[in-house]
Amino acid sequence: MSSVSDSQAARAARLARLGLHASDFDEKFARSSGPGGQHVNKVSTAVTLRHQPTGIAVTVQDSRSQSMNRQLAWTRLLDAIERARHDEHAARRAEKEKERRRKAPRPWGLKQKILKEKRHRAETKKMRAKDW
Repeated sequence: MSSVSDSQAARAARLARLGLHASDFDEKFARSSGPGGQHVNKVSTAVTLRHQPTGIAVTVQDSRSQSMNRQLAWTRLLDAIERARHDEHAARRAEKEKERRRKAPRPWGLKQKILKEKRHRAETKKMRAKDW
């Protein structure tokens, strides 16, 4: 019984670290499919866990045990929420960096090179016009 309370304590600590509340989650149980025999056919061992604010959901039916599937569902859902937050943070950081690069002035040498190329192109076009 101590492993169940340990996993609940770990889940509560992880929820607190992420700033989530257990009331934001919706848990549903259903009958699993696949191997497991009569037990799987009679007992609702599949667990679907949904985080209401984000809409992220996971369904687990890996084990014949409902409690094991429930524990796996919580772990996978919290991993998915962490991954989504990390991706969102990385996207914001990338957008800021892109904006910084866009606003940064061109280096003097690069500007001179561009102007040189433009002058060269203008000369080429002038020469073409004289050929007619």
